[in-house]
Amino acid sequence: MATTKEKNIEPKKEKELKSKQNLDEQKEDRADLAKARKKTPISLGVFHITANFNNTIIAFTDDRGNVLAWSSAGAVGFKNTKESTPYAGAKAADILLEKIKRFEISEAKVLVRGIGPGRDSALRTLFTADINFQVIEDKTPIPFGGSTPSKPRRV
Repeated sequence: MATTKEKNIEPKKEKELKSKQNLDEQKEDRADLAKARKKTPISLGVFHITANFNNTIIAFTDDRGNVLAWSSAGAVGFKNTKESTPYAGAKAADILLEKIKRFEISEAKVLVRGIGPGRDSALRTLFTADINFQVIEDKTPIPFGGSTPSKPRRV
């Protein structure tokens, strides 16, 4: 014959199993809702590619400049000198394209800044998407004049 302690333990285990099953069902329901969710329409999207010698950062914004999604070679998983490779830039663009699938983009614009090695490969990866690109603009800052040299030393 089971003691009172053993009787109390069995119903607790059954409750835990039922609660776990309910959680699994709730997760499945949320997944179905996520699939059925409508895409957010965006009239004009802007891709900002910042490619320097150490990293490639790509941001997707709306026409007002609000960042909707971003990715970088470091965030993808590349570390140290591998961040500055063309392959890392392409992977960062690929991950960004996966993130922006929830948006319905009618037109897009690309602004490129910097002379890093990941810029061309990131651009090529962006062009593989089914997005109508209107403008590709190079916004790389160009130095002019520079700083004034120091005065000659008086002896």
